[in-house]
Amino acid sequence: MGGMHSRPLTLGRAFGVVFDHGDDFLPTLLRFCAENEVRQAYLPGFLGAFSQVGLVGTCEPVPDPQAPIWPRMRLEYVEAIGSGTVAVNPTTGQLAPHIHVATGKRLLAGTGHTSHLLDATVQFVIELLVIEVTAPTMLRVPDPGVYDLAVLRLDR
Repeated sequence: MGGMHSRPLTLGRAFGVVFDHGDDFLPTLLRFCAENEVRQAYLPGFLGAFSQVGLVGTCEPVPDPQAPIWPRMRLEYVEAIGSGTVAVNPTTGQLAPHIHVATGKRLLAGTGHTSHLLDATVQFVIELLVIEVTAPTMLRVPDPGVYDLAVLRLDR
């Protein structure tokens, strides 16, 4: 089993970003990054609402409960808070966001679900902080030790 990985971070610009009603969350985040030349960042927090959201989750039996799962659970009309990172996939050179959210279903007394965000449509507004990291290079690489899951690595 590996150990913890850490590096001092050199922070760049800090952005306050507001996503509008109807925005497709992940493509809008990637468009923001492209327009502002942000190649890697921490998203320390965001809040708002989604009219629909796809999260990783299942109620079905799985062969290996420790392995990552990718079935999509669909929720509608949720309040959400979340955080994540944006790093580069070194194989494709494309940005690879990794975002987790905690949601509450407004129409079911705030019933909650928490998981990895797959897709979402903004309802009303999402308020987001984006903190650019200028060094070290943040890479999202498959780790054979954990089912080839793409994990964050801080390059030297």
